Amino acid sequence: MNDTGRQSRHVSVHIDRTVDEVYAYASDPANLPAWAHGLGESMEQVDGRWFAASSPMGRVEVAFVPRNDLGVLDHHVTLPSGQTVHNPVRVIADGAGSEVVFTVRRQPGTSDADFERDASTVAADLARLKELLDP
Repeated sequence: MNDTGRQSRHVSVHIDRTVDEVYAYASDPANLPAWAHGLGESMEQVDGRWFAASSPMGRVEVAFVPRNDLGVLDHHVTLPSGQTVHNPVRVIADGAGSEVVFTVRRQPGTSDADFERDASTVAADLARLKELLDP
């Protein structure tokens, strides 16, 4: 039996910058519009919370785990419906550079085409992050 609600895909990119440099940039919600177009073109902070106002999904809240020394960039995206999606992301050492690994999790009821589109969107976002940090 295939449980499509538990399927994951790891999408990654190598960046020729240190873990600390990549983590510092990618963990700042204000930088998301520059590279994470899947979340939209603008972020706004309201009472210490971050919102993607122009997200393709509508206004969504983005909440990162607390800053840490482990390269963990996990974040929750709360959709307008109230559903919260957990997105595991890691910045790990890769030689003198870094690898950013984003785990795309298939949500229950997601079609094959939508899951592929989600993974492609994440790949494009990570490619933009690489372009910004590793020109």
